[in-house]
Amino acid sequence: MVVDGVEPDQVSAILETTVAQMRARHKEAMTFFTAAGAFAPTFGIIGTVMGLISVLKQLDNPSALGEAIASAFLATLWGLLTANLIYLPIAGKLKAKDEEEARNRYMQLEGILAIQAGENPRIVRDKLTAYLPPSEVKSEEDAEKAKGGDQKVPAGNKAQA
Repeated sequence: MVVDGVEPDQVSAILETTVAQMRARHKEAMTFFTAAGAFAPTFGIIGTVMGLISVLKQLDNPSALGEAIASAFLATLWGLLTANLIYLPIAGKLKAKDEEEARNRYMQLEGILAIQAGENPRIVRDKLTAYLPPSEVKSEEDAEKAKGGDQKVPAGNKAQA
């Protein structure tokens, strides 16, 4: 779009709409797993109640009560385990991935608009660096070393250089 001469406001609007639609798609999956995590304990309790009804039917057989009670409460355990070890962690992971992808898309948007505006590359870099966590920000010296621009030849090897 930038190469084709599309106005910056229009480029921004289109890219922001893309991000909004992406987040809407992601929200559907997050909502499903969050709801599953909320309902799983309830289904476990329902299973426990049904199991306890079975226990009450077996009151005349005391030797089977222990096993029937244990299996009734196992339904609650499964409900809690699936909620807290499967559904809710998946929902949390999807949310984190959504936020990361949205941050990356907004960083791209900022970079595209800055390039389109003809801003100085250092200013563009500084704008985009603001989106990164401090642990990922490299100093200029680190960047030069990574490029290989600051390679020093050891004193004994000057003749080879």
